[in-house]
Amino acid sequence: MDNREEVREFLVSRRAKVTPEQAGLPAGTNRRVPGLRRTELATLSGISVEYLSRLERGQIAGASTSVLDALARALQLDDTERAHLFDLARAADGIPISGRPRRRAASKASSRPSMQWALDAITDGVAFVRDPRQNMIAVNALGRAFYSPLIGDGGRIPNLARFQFLDPVSREFYPDWERFADMCVAIMRAEAGRDPHDKEMQDLVGELSTRSETFRNLWAAHNVRTHGTGTKRFVHPVVGELTLAYEELAVTAEPGLVLLIYTAEPGSPSAERLRLLASWGASTDAAPIPEKENL
Repeated sequence: MDNREEVREFLVSRRAKVTPEQAGLPAGTNRRVPGLRRTELATLSGISVEYLSRLERGQIAGASTSVLDALARALQLDDTERAHLFDLARAADGIPISGRPRRRAASKASSRPSMQWALDAITDGVAFVRDPRQNMIAVNALGRAFYSPLIGDGGRIPNLARFQFLDPVSREFYPDWERFADMCVAIMRAEAGRDPHDKEMQDLVGELSTRSETFRNLWAAHNVRTHGTGTKRFVHPVVGELTLAYEELAVTAEPGLVLLIYTAEPGSPSAERLRLLASWGASTDAAPIPEKENL
């Protein structure tokens, strides 16, 4: 897959985000472009305008580490954006990410007994494994109860991105829906940069771009991020609002898969609601959710 368009749009969009003041340059007058001019970025990066023009046309193959580092500094990229730039350059060079072969299909991981045993050993938190395409491929018991609005009872492999953008229920489940939407797309952007040959990712992006204007606009912004750690709010139809901390861990046996664990602060109302949710899940086996009640 030719990733020149991806490279071009990423570099141009990052240049537009850096103001002259942020770069320590005089703003001047009659500026016709948002952010830095190409000549200004070339000067800050220590490369010629002609070479920068080539890079911004997407011709990044063969760019040296020193050039990429200089660009990253001049564009004030954060760690995730810098990694994304290097991923795009490696893909243009035909070098697999981290020296590994292209990713294997991740669906087999869900049938590996030890994966499920590990998840089932986590009893006080929501735990699940997802692949780069936002497919939830394995989940623990509390996770099945927690994500019952997403998982349902159809036996399908749920996809977090499709739920986010195509299911109206997501706006109730995620009270900070816009923040979740931005995070979801930025994570997918970073994943797509690591493996531009991922046909399933391409198909998913095409589907969501066609069916969701919000997704299409966010995808065009070229923002990237890693999940890492943080706090999120949810509103579950059975137990109400939950504030949960999350940690994301790489599954080294299956490159590309990540384990996500959501936990509540001990002694907090959210911790008590998670216990109630676990009881509900055990009694109903996370069956279809009943009508909302005032709990």
